[in-house]
Amino acid sequence: MIRLLLEYIESKLKKYEEAYKCAKVCMCLCKCCFWCIEKFMKFINKNAYIMIAVYGENFCTSAKDAFNLIMRNILRTVVLDKAADFLLLIGKLVVVGATGVLSFYFFSGKISIFGYRTPELNYYIIPVIIVTFGSFVIATVFFDVYSMAVDTLFLCFLEDCERNDGSPERPYYMPKRLMKVLGKQNLKEA
Repeated sequence: MIRLLLEYIESKLKKYEEAYKCAKVCMCLCKCCFWCIEKFMKFINKNAYIMIAVYGENFCTSAKDAFNLIMRNILRTVVLDKAADFLLLIGKLVVVGATGVLSFYFFSGKISIFGYRTPELNYYIIPVIIVTFGSFVIATVFFDVYSMAVDTLFLCFLEDCERNDGSPERPYYMPKRLMKVLGKQNLKEA
């Protein structure tokens, strides 16, 4: 709604050439600020819903807890978030690229699957574009689900590291392979 309101105001101000230059700068600043607020709210919402699923508390408490947990581990969060985003992007590009190439070869008649012959197409590039776009949409949805799972596991890992110290009274609950990677271990009772 705010974005639409800003665009409406900007379209109305185009009539006034003198004031439009100053208003254009103000509109650009407003759009930038609201973009930042939107990204921040999406970040808070996603992590708050993860904490709601883990602890079952209300939204505000979960948002505060998730924000504080992430801020206490900001370096780990940035590194994991950017690494996961890069790997998910590579995965998405591989899926979309492979689907595009296979559809190109299929619709151009160079591949016959299961003995079926593809019909002759005058313009086979249109079905290739449609299949590639469809695979992009589907890959985006699947990788978004996977991204949410990665974020959930990461918040659980951070919570485990903060609440537990590996002693017999408070052992780590993370998998042994993850403990080995991080150099952590549960102490045995004496």
